[in-house]
Amino acid sequence: MRSEHGPTGEPGRTSDTATSDPSAERPLLELRSDCARCVGLCCVAPGFTRSSAFAFDKRPGSPCQNLAGDYRCGIHPHLRERGMSGCTVYECFGAGQKVTQDHYAGRSWRDDPSIASDMFADFWAAQSVHELLWYLTEALEVAAAAPVHAELRALVDELRALVDELSAIADDLDALRSIDPLALPGLVGPILERVVALAREPGPSHRRDDLAGRRLTDLHAADLRGASLLGADLRGADLRLADLLGADLRGADLRGADLSTAFFVTPSQVASARGDEQTRLPGRLGAAPAHWR
Repeated sequence: MRSEHGPTGEPGRTSDTATSDPSAERPLLELRSDCARCVGLCCVAPGFTRSSAFAFDKRPGSPCQNLAGDYRCGIHPHLRERGMSGCTVYECFGAGQKVTQDHYAGRSWRDDPSIASDMFADFWAAQSVHELLWYLTEALEVAAAAPVHAELRALVDELRALVDELSAIADDLDALRSIDPLALPGLVGPILERVVALAREPGPSHRRDDLAGRRLTDLHAADLRGASLLGADLRGADLRLADLLGADLRGADLRGADLSTAFFVTPSQVASARGDEQTRLPGRLGAAPAHWR
Protein backbone atom coordinates (compact mmCIF):
# COMPACT_ATOMS: atom_id res chain seq x y z
CA MET A 1 0.00 0.00 0.00
CA ARG A 2 1.70 3.17 -1.09
CA SER A 3 0.87 6.50 0.49
CA GLU A 4 2.01 9.57 -1.37
CA HIS A 5 3.73 12.29 0.64
CA GLY A 6 4.91 15.70 -0.47
CA PRO A 7 4.21 17.26 -3.90
CA THR A 8 2.12 14.95 -6.01
CA GLY A 9 3.05 15.99 -9.51
CA GLU A 10 -0.62 16.63 -10.28
CA PRO A 11 -1.69 20.17 -11.17
CA GLY A 12 -2.96 22.27 -8.31
CA ARG A 13 -1.97 19.94 -5.48
CA THR A 14 0.58 20.56 -2.74
CA SER A 15 1.11 19.41 0.81
CA ASP A 16 2.92 22.57 1.91
CA THR A 17 0.56 24.97 3.69
CA ALA A 18 3.16 26.78 5.76
CA THR A 19 3.43 29.73 3.41
CA SER A 20 -0.21 29.98 2.40
CA ASP A 21 -1.92 29.61 5.77
CA PRO A 22 -1.29 32.43 8.28
CA SER A 23 -2.99 30.35 10.97
CA ALA A 24 -0.45 27.55 10.56
CA GLU A 25 1.23 28.63 13.82
CA ARG A 26 -1.89 27.65 15.77
CA PRO A 27 -1.79 24.23 17.46
CA LEU A 28 -2.35 21.52 14.90
CA LEU A 29 -5.78 20.02 14.70
CA GLU A 30 -5.94 16.39 15.73
CA LEU A 31 -8.23 14.84 13.15
CA ARG A 32 -7.40 11.17 13.68
CA SER A 33 -8.51 9.07 16.61
CA ASP A 34 -6.15 8.51 19.54
CA CYS A 35 -7.82 5.79 21.63
CA ALA A 36 -5.18 6.03 24.36
CA ARG A 37 -6.53 9.48 25.31
CA CYS A 38 -10.21 8.62 25.02
CA VAL A 39 -12.56 6.79 27.40
CA GLY A 40 -14.02 4.42 24.84
CA LEU A 41 -16.68 6.84 23.60
CA CYS A 42 -17.06 5.08 20.24
CA CYS A 43 -17.63 1.82 22.14
CA VAL A 44 -20.48 3.28 24.19
CA ALA A 45 -22.24 6.18 22.46
CA PRO A 46 -23.26 4.46 19.18
CA GLY A 47 -25.79 1.70 18.87
CA PHE A 48 -25.82 -1.02 16.24
CA THR A 49 -27.82 -4.04 15.21
CA ARG A 50 -26.62 -7.54 14.46
CA SER A 51 -25.52 -7.72 10.83
CA SER A 52 -22.59 -8.68 8.63
CA ALA A 53 -20.67 -5.82 10.29
CA PHE A 54 -21.63 -6.51 13.91
CA ALA A 55 -22.02 -9.85 15.67
CA PHE A 56 -24.63 -8.68 18.17
CA ASP A 57 -27.07 -5.88 19.01
CA LYS A 58 -26.02 -2.91 21.14
CA ARG A 59 -28.19 -0.07 22.40
CA PRO A 60 -26.91 3.55 22.10
CA GLY A 61 -25.28 4.65 25.33
CA SER A 62 -24.54 1.12 26.55
CA PRO A 63 -20.96 -0.19 26.70
CA CYS A 64 -19.97 -2.78 24.13
CA GLN A 65 -19.54 -6.21 25.68
CA ASN A 66 -15.94 -6.22 24.43
CA LEU A 67 -14.97 -2.96 26.17
CA ALA A 68 -12.40 -3.64 28.88
CA GLY A 69 -11.87 -1.80 32.15
CA ASP A 70 -9.04 0.26 30.63
CA TYR A 71 -11.34 1.48 27.83
CA ARG A 72 -9.59 -0.71 25.28
CA CYS A 73 -11.25 -3.28 23.06
CA GLY A 74 -10.74 -6.77 24.44
CA ILE A 75 -10.77 -8.36 20.97
CA HIS A 76 -9.14 -5.57 18.96
CA PRO A 77 -6.65 -7.80 17.08
CA HIS A 78 -9.47 -10.15 16.12
CA LEU A 79 -12.37 -7.81 15.37
CA ARG A 80 -12.89 -8.87 11.78
CA GLU A 81 -12.69 -12.59 12.45
CA ARG A 82 -15.09 -12.17 15.39
CA GLY A 83 -17.75 -10.54 13.20
CA MET A 84 -17.07 -6.93 14.23
CA SER A 85 -15.72 -5.50 10.98
CA GLY A 86 -17.87 -2.41 11.50
CA CYS A 87 -15.56 -1.36 14.32
CA THR A 88 -12.49 -1.55 12.08
CA VAL A 89 -13.81 1.06 9.66
CA TYR A 90 -14.93 3.59 12.26
CA GLU A 91 -13.13 6.92 12.59
CA CYS A 92 -14.11 9.69 15.01
CA PHE A 93 -11.70 12.22 13.42
CA GLY A 94 -10.14 12.92 16.82
CA ALA A 95 -13.40 13.84 18.53
CA GLY A 96 -12.96 11.17 21.19
CA GLN A 97 -9.77 12.52 22.69
CA LYS A 98 -10.92 16.11 22.18
CA VAL A 99 -14.07 15.63 24.23
CA THR A 100 -12.40 13.42 26.84
CA GLN A 101 -9.34 15.59 27.47
CA ASP A 102 -10.41 19.15 26.67
CA HIS A 103 -14.11 19.17 27.51
CA TYR A 104 -14.11 16.80 30.47
CA ALA A 105 -10.50 17.00 31.71
CA GLY A 106 -10.07 13.24 31.46
CA ARG A 107 -13.24 12.37 33.40
CA SER A 108 -15.20 9.33 32.30
CA TRP A 109 -18.84 8.42 31.87
CA ARG A 110 -18.02 5.31 33.84
CA ASP A 111 -16.64 7.14 36.89
CA ASP A 112 -19.33 9.85 36.81
CA PRO A 113 -22.56 8.54 35.24
CA SER A 114 -24.17 11.97 35.64
CA ILE A 115 -22.08 13.32 32.75
CA ALA A 116 -22.69 10.37 30.41
CA SER A 117 -25.55 11.75 28.30
CA ASP A 118 -23.87 15.15 27.87
CA MET A 119 -20.54 13.55 27.08
CA PHE A 120 -22.05 11.34 24.40
CA ALA A 121 -23.92 14.29 22.86
CA ASP A 122 -20.72 16.34 22.81
CA PHE A 123 -18.88 13.46 21.20
CA TRP A 124 -21.38 13.24 18.32
CA ALA A 125 -21.36 17.01 17.81
CA ALA A 126 -17.56 17.21 17.91
CA GLN A 127 -17.25 14.33 15.45
CA SER A 128 -19.52 16.10 12.96
CA VAL A 129 -17.40 19.24 13.18
CA HIS A 130 -14.08 17.38 13.05
CA GLU A 131 -15.11 15.52 9.90
CA LEU A 132 -15.80 18.82 8.16
CA LEU A 133 -12.48 20.16 9.41
CA TRP A 134 -10.84 17.12 7.80
CA TYR A 135 -12.15 18.27 4.41
CA LEU A 136 -11.48 21.96 4.94
CA THR A 137 -7.89 21.49 6.07
CA GLU A 138 -7.28 19.27 3.06
CA ALA A 139 -8.67 22.01 0.82
CA LEU A 140 -6.12 24.41 2.31
CA GLU A 141 -3.40 22.14 0.91
CA VAL A 142 -4.61 22.72 -2.65
CA ALA A 143 -2.38 25.42 -4.11
CA ALA A 144 -4.69 26.11 -7.03
CA ALA A 145 -7.47 26.94 -4.58
CA ALA A 146 -5.57 29.98 -3.25
CA PRO A 147 -8.40 32.33 -4.34
CA VAL A 148 -10.66 30.75 -1.70
CA HIS A 149 -8.07 30.05 1.00
CA ALA A 150 -9.22 33.06 3.04
CA GLU A 151 -12.78 31.75 3.05
CA LEU A 152 -11.54 28.30 3.95
CA ARG A 153 -9.50 29.62 6.87
CA ALA A 154 -12.50 31.60 8.12
CA LEU A 155 -14.62 28.45 8.10
CA VAL A 156 -11.89 26.46 9.84
CA ASP A 157 -11.64 29.12 12.55
CA GLU A 158 -15.41 29.23 12.95
CA LEU A 159 -15.71 25.48 13.36
CA ARG A 160 -12.65 25.23 15.57
CA ALA A 161 -14.16 27.79 17.92
CA LEU A 162 -17.01 25.35 18.56
CA VAL A 163 -14.76 22.53 19.71
CA ASP A 164 -11.50 24.22 20.68
CA GLU A 165 -10.23 25.78 23.90
CA LEU A 166 -13.35 27.85 24.59
CA SER A 167 -15.48 24.72 24.50
CA ALA A 168 -13.95 23.61 27.77
CA ILE A 169 -16.02 26.34 29.44
CA ALA A 170 -19.42 24.94 30.39
CA ASP A 171 -21.35 27.93 29.06
CA ASP A 172 -19.73 27.58 25.65
CA LEU A 173 -20.65 23.90 25.35
CA ASP A 174 -24.20 25.04 24.62
CA ALA A 175 -23.00 26.25 21.22
CA LEU A 176 -21.51 22.85 20.43
CA ARG A 177 -24.65 21.05 21.57
CA SER A 178 -26.87 23.27 19.43
CA ILE A 179 -25.20 22.13 16.21
CA ASP A 180 -27.45 20.64 13.56
CA PRO A 181 -25.17 17.99 12.00
CA LEU A 182 -27.48 17.70 8.98
CA ALA A 183 -27.05 21.40 8.21
CA LEU A 184 -23.26 21.46 8.51
CA PRO A 185 -22.46 19.89 5.10
CA GLY A 186 -24.44 22.68 3.44
CA LEU A 187 -22.11 25.14 5.11
CA VAL A 188 -18.93 23.72 3.59
CA GLY A 189 -20.10 21.79 0.52
CA PRO A 190 -20.20 24.75 -1.90
CA ILE A 191 -16.71 25.97 -1.10
CA LEU A 192 -15.27 22.46 -1.38
CA GLU A 193 -16.84 22.26 -4.81
CA ARG A 194 -15.11 25.51 -5.76
CA VAL A 195 -11.80 24.08 -4.55
CA VAL A 196 -12.12 21.09 -6.87
CA ALA A 197 -13.17 23.29 -9.80
CA LEU A 198 -10.10 25.48 -9.31
CA ALA A 199 -7.77 22.50 -9.04
CA ARG A 200 -8.57 20.59 -12.22
CA GLU A 201 -10.65 20.31 -15.35
CA PRO A 202 -13.78 18.22 -14.80
CA GLY A 203 -13.85 14.58 -15.79
CA PRO A 204 -16.83 12.23 -16.04
CA SER A 205 -19.73 13.03 -13.73
CA HIS A 206 -21.16 10.25 -11.58
CA ARG A 207 -22.47 12.43 -8.77
CA ARG A 208 -24.82 10.41 -6.57
CA ASP A 209 -24.93 7.69 -9.24
CA ASP A 210 -25.57 4.08 -8.30
CA LEU A 211 -22.39 2.32 -9.46
CA ALA A 212 -22.67 -0.61 -7.07
CA GLY A 213 -20.94 -3.72 -8.38
CA ARG A 214 -19.79 -2.02 -11.59
CA ARG A 215 -16.38 -2.56 -13.21
CA LEU A 216 -14.81 0.91 -13.61
CA THR A 217 -11.26 1.92 -14.46
CA ASP A 218 -11.06 5.42 -15.99
CA LEU A 219 -12.24 7.73 -13.24
CA HIS A 220 -9.53 10.37 -13.56
CA ALA A 221 -10.91 13.71 -12.29
CA ALA A 222 -14.36 12.12 -11.98
CA ASP A 223 -17.10 13.65 -9.89
CA LEU A 224 -18.03 10.78 -7.57
CA ARG A 225 -19.50 12.95 -4.84
CA GLY A 226 -22.17 10.96 -3.02
CA ALA A 227 -21.93 8.05 -5.48
CA SER A 228 -22.58 4.47 -4.43
CA LEU A 229 -19.55 2.34 -5.27
CA LEU A 230 -20.70 -0.48 -3.03
CA GLY A 231 -18.80 -3.60 -4.08
CA ALA A 232 -17.55 -1.92 -7.26
CA ASP A 233 -14.60 -3.46 -9.09
CA LEU A 234 -12.04 -0.63 -9.17
CA ARG A 235 -8.93 -2.75 -9.59
CA GLY A 236 -6.23 -0.65 -11.21
CA ALA A 237 -8.60 2.30 -11.56
CA ASP A 238 -7.27 5.79 -12.15
CA LEU A 239 -8.90 7.85 -9.41
CA ARG A 240 -6.40 10.69 -9.44
CA LEU A 241 -8.07 14.07 -8.87
CA ALA A 242 -11.45 12.36 -8.44
CA ASP A 243 -13.85 13.99 -5.99
CA LEU A 244 -14.82 11.27 -3.50
CA LEU A 245 -16.67 13.41 -0.97
CA GLY A 246 -19.32 11.21 0.61
CA ALA A 247 -18.82 8.32 -1.83
CA ASP A 248 -19.75 4.88 -0.49
CA LEU A 249 -16.73 2.61 -0.97
CA ARG A 250 -17.90 -0.28 1.20
CA GLY A 251 -16.61 -3.51 -0.29
CA ALA A 252 -15.12 -1.74 -3.32
CA ASP A 253 -12.04 -3.47 -4.72
CA LEU A 254 -9.24 -0.88 -4.81
CA ARG A 255 -6.38 -3.27 -5.46
CA GLY A 256 -3.86 -1.49 -7.65
CA ALA A 257 -5.99 1.65 -7.85
CA ASP A 258 -4.44 5.11 -7.76
CA LEU A 259 -6.13 7.49 -5.29
CA SER A 260 -2.93 9.40 -4.59
CA THR A 261 -4.41 12.79 -5.48
CA ALA A 262 -8.12 12.07 -5.02
CA PHE A 263 -10.05 14.71 -3.11
CA PHE A 264 -11.72 14.28 0.28
CA VAL A 265 -10.92 10.63 0.97
CA THR A 266 -11.47 9.63 4.60
CA PRO A 267 -9.95 6.84 6.68
CA SER A 268 -13.38 5.25 7.00
CA GLN A 269 -13.90 5.12 3.25
CA VAL A 270 -10.57 3.41 2.71
CA ALA A 271 -11.01 1.01 5.61
CA SER A 272 -14.39 -0.09 4.30
CA ALA A 273 -12.86 -1.05 0.93
CA ARG A 274 -10.35 -3.69 -0.17
CA GLY A 275 -6.81 -2.83 -1.22
CA ASP A 276 -3.29 -4.16 -1.55
CA GLU A 277 0.35 -3.09 -1.66
CA GLN A 278 -0.18 -1.55 -5.09
CA THR A 279 -3.01 0.74 -3.97
CA ARG A 280 -1.84 4.36 -3.87
CA LEU A 281 -3.49 6.50 -1.18
CA PRO A 282 -3.38 10.22 -0.39
CA GLY A 283 -0.44 11.01 1.88
CA ARG A 284 -2.53 12.50 4.66
CA LEU A 285 -4.12 9.10 5.33
CA GLY A 286 -0.81 7.66 6.49
CA ALA A 287 -0.57 3.88 6.67
CA ALA A 288 -3.11 1.74 4.84
CA PRO A 289 -5.66 -0.23 6.90
CA ALA A 290 -4.13 -3.16 8.75
CA HIS A 291 -6.58 -5.64 7.23
CA TRP A 292 -5.27 -4.85 3.74
CA ARG A 293 -1.99 -6.54 4.62
